[in-house]
Amino acid sequence: MECRYFGKCGSCRVYENGYDSQLQDKLTQNKERFAPFYDGEIAVFRSKEEHYRARAEFRIWHDKEKTSYAMTSLEKTPVPIEECPQVNERIAKLMTPLLEEIERLEMKEKLFGCDFLSTKGGDTVVSLLYHKRLDDTWLEKAATLAKRFDIGLIGRSRKQKLVVGKDYVLERLQVEKREFLYKHVENSFTQPNPYVNEKMIAWTLRGIDAKKDLLELYCGAGNFTIPFATKFQKVLATEISKFSIAAAKENMRLNGVENIEFVRMSVEEFTDALDGGRVYNRMKHINIDEYDFSTVFVDPPRAGMDGKSCDFVSRFERIVYISCNPQTLYRDLERLSSTHVVEEMALFDQFPYTHHVEMGVKLVRKRL
Repeated sequence: MECRYFGKCGSCRVYENGYDSQLQDKLTQNKERFAPFYDGEIAVFRSKEEHYRARAEFRIWHDKEKTSYAMTSLEKTPVPIEECPQVNERIAKLMTPLLEEIERLEMKEKLFGCDFLSTKGGDTVVSLLYHKRLDDTWLEKAATLAKRFDIGLIGRSRKQKLVVGKDYVLERLQVEKREFLYKHVENSFTQPNPYVNEKMIAWTLRGIDAKKDLLELYCGAGNFTIPFATKFQKVLATEISKFSIAAAKENMRLNGVENIEFVRMSVEEFTDALDGGRVYNRMKHINIDEYDFSTVFVDPPRAGMDGKSCDFVSRFERIVYISCNPQTLYRDLERLSSTHVVEEMALFDQFPYTHHVEMGVKLVRKRL
């Protein structure tokens, strides 16, 4: 990827020696990091080298001459930009004419941010962030803007959200020759790199025991849950966010899947409920005795799992772990390695030109 803001914009932190060399450095670093647990080959899933992000957030920078997008530099100062080769083709083509139209329609007053949410197919929602309350005049102009670019448009200010058209996109992912449909709502978590996301999902599905059931912790909006349900007999999935559970149920409906039960509970609460610590009303509709779990899947936040959660998942024959933080994954493997061995590892390059990677680990219980 060529970018005239390399070394200035703080979004890309690594910009020397080219993508292939940077990816090899990530692999070498993580081979050394996880050597105490795994000495096999780590499968590497590369990203597109440009136009790979379907989600982007920009500041809006105003000076005397013009209004522009901006990112934050490594020194935490604004860097005005005119383009970004990270974002997908739809966003890249939209950025300049959208801002020109915002200026023409006189919608830039107190505008401080512009967020893009898009898909592989180009379905796009744009959120404009303001330091002022929005009125009917803004709505009229926003309708013109949305129609001009065929986008959903959202205006946000403090305690206010105005929607023109829609506030979501429909993403279509291809996994193992099957298409999965996801409703991604603005201002909620989605995987920013759908091309690598497809590879992550496909990797998790390989080699599973489809004759039994799956327990999933931290299921979010069902990114992995929906494909898993096409393989396992039944899936029981937990998530603490009420909003994410609602989105997961909608995605289940969109894909015609019926063998998932969702429970709105934290991992700590769920573990406590199964161990008889207390009775939770949210578990009343679940007959846990009906499940024959062979595998537990976890995709925790950057903090990883706590000790109690690690001890809980170690009860299962197989563990599939997707991690967005290799440091906390290492810590959790130190605990899990007392009961399980690592069968496979994978590196997913969700964020090229940074030091960040996602790791996948498949573990199986040790044989006595």
